[in-house]
Amino acid sequence: MSVFDLRQWIAAAEQAGELERVPGASADLEIGAASQLNYRRGRPRALLFEDIPGYRPGRRVLTSSLASPSLMGLSLGLGPGLGDAELVQALRGRPAAWSAGAAAHAAREVGTGPVFANKLAKDDINFLDFPSPIWHELDGGRYIGTGCAVVTIDPDTGTPNLGAYRIEVQDDGAAVSVNIESGKHGAQHIARWFEREGRAPIAASLGHHPVFLMVAGTEVPLGVSELDYAGAILGQPVPYVRCPDTGLPVPAESELAFEGWLYPDRKRPEGPFGEWTGYYSGGQAPVLTVDVTGLYHRDDPINLGAPPGKPPHDYSYMRSVLKSAMATDALISAGLPGVAGVWCHEAGGGRSIIAVAVEQRYAGHSRQAGYLAAQHPVTAYMNRLVITVDADVNPRDLSEVMWAVSTRCAPERDIDIMRFTWGSRVDPLGLPGQPAYNSRVLIDACRPFERLNDFPIVAESSAEVLRRVAERWPWLVQ
Repeated sequence: MSVFDLRQWIAAAEQAGELERVPGASADLEIGAASQLNYRRGRPRALLFEDIPGYRPGRRVLTSSLASPSLMGLSLGLGPGLGDAELVQALRGRPAAWSAGAAAHAAREVGTGPVFANKLAKDDINFLDFPSPIWHELDGGRYIGTGCAVVTIDPDTGTPNLGAYRIEVQDDGAAVSVNIESGKHGAQHIARWFEREGRAPIAASLGHHPVFLMVAGTEVPLGVSELDYAGAILGQPVPYVRCPDTGLPVPAESELAFEGWLYPDRKRPEGPFGEWTGYYSGGQAPVLTVDVTGLYHRDDPINLGAPPGKPPHDYSYMRSVLKSAMATDALISAGLPGVAGVWCHEAGGGRSIIAVAVEQRYAGHSRQAGYLAAQHPVTAYMNRLVITVDADVNPRDLSEVMWAVSTRCAPERDIDIMRFTWGSRVDPLGLPGQPAYNSRVLIDACRPFERLNDFPIVAESSAEVLRRVAERWPWLVQ
């Protein structure tokens, strides 16, 4: 086994006390509801659902794999036991290093792997033989792909892309639909394949080490393969196999994977489905459905579930942490000086609410930070609210951020609106059949630059006094 083997990850999580086994939960709502209850615990654990009624023994579902700092640390190779502050500190600068180191950790092809232990040809495939939960009560079908990594490939460069796109079982188990948002790298690849070939190759891993969910669910820089990026994260090249029909790469230690072809006119009604915005989406327009040509799985495969919904959900914490680290690096790399911190808040699904803290150095500095954060490729998708604050405000603390908004923002001067920006079909404010635009508000909650020297002083104890008191009465900070 390599470091990318999910079963090794499960053993490590269980040994660290970060995994709980749940026997007998039904795929009809109970797995989804149990996962939702778990996310709202003070300390969520990874949940491994076993002995699922109606399915062959040994076929399991894992959820909540990235729902806490400790689980994130375990998945990033930093070890369990981290708290929120320690995790954020450990991630400072790492996304930039991962991007730079991706080529040095290029994925390596292997002849075969555990995922090829069982190979099913087209006429033998039935996705309903594998646990495909109804996650939410109003979902329009069974979703086998929520923590998945969908593989497409750039027809010009040959660079593969991994994306986290929801996958619904279709045609009584013989096919699946893949809901890919326009503008995503996978959608761009498919559009170019359609123009050239009239069809597009596609594959997906449905169960794998959580690091693949991380890289599939965040904006890895264009031109960098998520497989190579994952290798840089864990410091080893990802072993992969090529699917026999399409030639697309999937992790060799994937639990369950499929391949096939997309055609512009092959679509099925899809959804609705409870999405990361906290609302149901879909159910109106048909979406692309895969002509599946092969399905591959390990013995007793484990499906990685990551059901979204009203935050917090399965990967909202992961997205907040990773997007915040990536956004910090992105703003610094863009040349913005004085970046003290960035946080993409979980209440907005790690996308819609972004707080940027800066040390102001010149007039217009705080506005520049807000505009860059609003439109940088790392943070532009489904962004709704960008708030800039001074460096004395903790951007991770939404209460502190709103205190700054309440006391340092003059609405007639400090609030701007951007219109016709990059939205999403899952936006509850969107209208069916209309382009997926959104708008976003920029709030400058920094002290006016011209008043930095005479703005009222914050009424709170100094760091030195707080340190001295905490040393005398340590129980006050426990």
